[in-house]
Amino acid sequence: AGVEIEGYLKRAPVVIFSKSYCPYSKRAKTLLLDKYNIVPAPLVVELDQHAHGAEIQAALGKRTGRRTVPNVLVAGESIGGCDDVYAMEEEGRLHDRIKALGGARVRSIARLKE
Repeated sequence: AGVEIEGYLKRAPVVIFSKSYCPYSKRAKTLLLDKYNIVPAPLVVELDQHAHGAEIQAALGKRTGRRTVPNVLVAGESIGGCDDVYAMEEEGRLHDRIKALGGARVRSIARLKE
């Protein structure tokens, strides 16, 4: 499962580990996918639809200390779950946090107008 996580992290600087039915995952995806334009686009991994989802979630728990979904990783570092990303957004820190962690791998990030 650790090897699979590394593969996802290589594919995109922002990776959202999620479960398709989870309301908190849906809120985090709405914020990061619909309210921001991030290039390259965040990769979403739906653990409930993945053959090794439980193992990946357990490995993420060991790696990040977060056992729940969503788990948002930027350049391999967890920035938290739904409440965390919304708190950063409300404080005006989400854009800068993603850019700081993602560095050159995040080519652009812009908050879309409501």
